[in-house]
Amino acid sequence: MLDAENKKYEEKTLSRDLIFHGKIFQVIKDTVTLPDGNKATRELVFHNGGVAVAPILSDQMILVGQYRKALEQFIYEIPAGKLERGENTNTQAAALRELEEETGYGLKKGHHLEEITPFYGTPGFSSEKTYLYFTDQIEKKEHPRAMDEDEFLETKKVTLKEAKEMIAQGQICDAKTIIAIQYWELKKLRGGSNA
Repeated sequence: MLDAENKKYEEKTLSRDLIFHGKIFQVIKDTVTLPDGNKATRELVFHNGGVAVAPILSDQMILVGQYRKALEQFIYEIPAGKLERGENTNTQAAALRELEEETGYGLKKGHHLEEITPFYGTPGFSSEKTYLYFTDQIEKKEHPRAMDEDEFLETKKVTLKEAKEMIAQGQICDAKTIIAIQYWELKKLRGGSNA
């Protein structure tokens, strides 16, 4: 949201063309007027957003490994997924759904997720907002939700030291997981989360 001081930087949309409309996102091409009066083109991705949760069990983070076609690489990440239509009003429930589907774990009764932060991963061209959570209060579900049909995952439990080594080796390379690992380390330094 622009306040009066920042309004001078606004790019006003002159025209908008829909390039692609898929299940997960839309690609738009806008023609805009720049603050100096010149025109420019902006290629944008509009996305419903996503959720992610950093689950800690007995001083280990549970990661999911999968092949990411956009990277042409197998990487490890925290459990995450896209927000389905209407889920943006209850992002914690969506994060718990993803945790259960991808790992078979759920939140212990009487506990809740701790919000780390919502963030935009690539605001230069994408509206995708990820809601990032943390918990060290999980347990194995007796009958967990099934994984999505097109997901092929493996789970891996790692210590903080191992997670940092995986970042250094490029096995963990996505923003949400790196933020979650840094948050976990800060909690440990402050005496929380199985310090």
